[in-house]
Amino acid sequence: MTAPDPTTPTLTTRPFDVDADVALLHRWVTNPRARFWGLEHASLEQVREEYARLDADPHHDVRLGLADGVPAFLVETYDPHHHELAAHTTLRPGDLGMHFLVAPTDRPVHGFTRAVITAVLTECFADPTVERVVVEPDAANTRVHDLNAAMGFVVEGEVALSDKTALLSTCTRAAFDGRTR
Repeated sequence: MTAPDPTTPTLTTRPFDVDADVALLHRWVTNPRARFWGLEHASLEQVREEYARLDADPHHDVRLGLADGVPAFLVETYDPHHHELAAHTTLRPGDLGMHFLVAPTDRPVHGFTRAVITAVLTECFADPTVERVVVEPDAANTRVHDLNAAMGFVVEGEVALSDKTALLSTCTRAAFDGRTR
């Protein structure tokens, strides 16, 4: 048996707590490195209002990601059938929408973002009803497109959403399993 790599953090998630976590999230989403999140110029109160709205939405789940117990990323999952995306593509039963944001840092750790998306997709596919994960990152976010491709996502095409031109991509359970075995 191989010993665990001590440099690889343990990644977990917990429910996002609007009151306790909003100041931290505000620092993340207003950082220029998080420009594709679309909240670069938002006030603390605007971020609070947005995440209180998402928290109240029964078709949306927000989780704070932890690396060895320290906040390090955000995960949002949603039912794409209840999202504006539904008007732009054919969705299937078993589809789950997903967004993730790695906390901006001045000292990035090589491979951390890949570890995060792997953990996030593992958590998504842990639900046996999820057959496919749907993402719609900004079309200009080439770094995440490359990462998505490495995880097994297939580009479906560009879609014009209310806040961006997005690159709609999907990843099946089989494609993800094939990439992470």
